Amino acid sequence: MLETLIEIIQKIPPFWILIIAFAVTYIENIFPPSPSDAALVFMGALVGTGTVGFIPLLLFATIGSTLGFITMFVLGVRFEMKFIETDKLKFVSKKALMKVDDLFKKWGYWLIVANRFLSGTRAVIAFFAGMSLLSFRKSTVLSFLSALLWNFILIYSGYIFGDNWKKVDEYMTLYGYILIPVVVVLIAAYFIYSFIQGKKQNANT
Repeated sequence: MLETLIEIIQKIPPFWILIIAFAVTYIENIFPPSPSDAALVFMGALVGTGTVGFIPLLLFATIGSTLGFITMFVLGVRFEMKFIETDKLKFVSKKALMKVDDLFKKWGYWLIVANRFLSGTRAVIAFFAGMSLLSFRKSTVLSFLSALLWNFILIYSGYIFGDNWKKVDEYMTLYGYILIPVVVVLIAAYFIYSFIQGKKQNANT
């Protein structure tokens, strides 16, 4: 998929490169995973050749990322806690899901700030932000700033590395392999700790 996308990008006018940047960054929030990060790095390499401007590319990509976040956020607001109340999730207790919701309400804004740096979890974070009824305005601003910084890093890396942009993609892939398991372990450790603390409290009452 990435190779096909790159072949298309190489043959089209600058305006359509911006449209593709918008599209891939938007879509990845709805249908992850997608090769948006690698595509942006490649487009950054095109900035070095004068094919497309750095600022327009950064803005189109960031707007796409932000609108994708907003889409999932709104879906989260629409669903809210209704699907929990239906009791269709027999394998997950309502109490456990409420704990996740409480956790997100407590740390949700920090997760939104880190959102763009956690490839593969972006749609989930946006959805739970809406589901937890976080502030739409604050969430959108934080999502925009997070996307702006992350997209800047990707595009600038492609610009600096030029024809060796694939090296950046390799580093980003390695980054994902390392970071995501670490995040999962930390979250699991938090829930185990909370479970143990809950057991202790019940034993003392």
